[in-house]
Amino acid sequence: MARSWLLKKRSGKTVADRRRTRGRPSRPSAKGLSIPGNSVFLVGFMGAGKSTVGRALGQRLNWIFEDLDDRIEAREGRTVAEIFRDSGESEFRRAEQAALEHVLGELRGGVARIVALGGGAFVQEENAARLKAAGVPTIFLDAPVEELWQRCRSQASATQASESGTERPLLRSLEQFRKLYETRHSSYSKATLQILTGGRAVETIAAEIAEALGLKTIELRTEQGENE
Repeated sequence: MARSWLLKKRSGKTVADRRRTRGRPSRPSAKGLSIPGNSVFLVGFMGAGKSTVGRALGQRLNWIFEDLDDRIEAREGRTVAEIFRDSGESEFRRAEQAALEHVLGELRGGVARIVALGGGAFVQEENAARLKAAGVPTIFLDAPVEELWQRCRSQASATQASESGTERPLLRSLEQFRKLYETRHSSYSKATLQILTGGRAVETIAAEIAEALGLKTIELRTEQGENE
């Protein structure tokens, strides 16, 4: 049976090839900025499953999962939609860069974390450069654009009333949606690994990421005193 997923290296080598030659994945690094192997950043277009896969991976490893947009909203005291509406995209990107730098600072302290980035975050050259300098693995989750569109439409239908009562402009036209996807795809492709999520179970994707990067589960222990 043909596999419905793709896992590839930026270099063109498969994970198995690299394991045979090096034992474990290498990561880009910069002197003084490299972060321990305790983090994963999920990137990709809207609807790719970054938050869903991130939560599943966090549960699998007992790692903290965080959506960067949630941190931005907490720091700014308003929603992403409100920032865009009231202050424009440039202000949102400033807040996004600040939140990302704050996360990277925490990771240098040894915290294990899975972070989902917003659809436009990895497209920003400054953010991609920060992640590369930190030496953290980035995973590009992808799917056929029609499937991404259907996922986003379904999500919008479920949350539309509670958010603004109006449909997001981008979700009114598949062609506009496709155009933005194609514009961003080359930036996403610079990630450490690329995995297609179309038609795959979330748990399977999470397991593949953990195995590909050699991620270790944090054992949960309850201290109840010493027993002899």
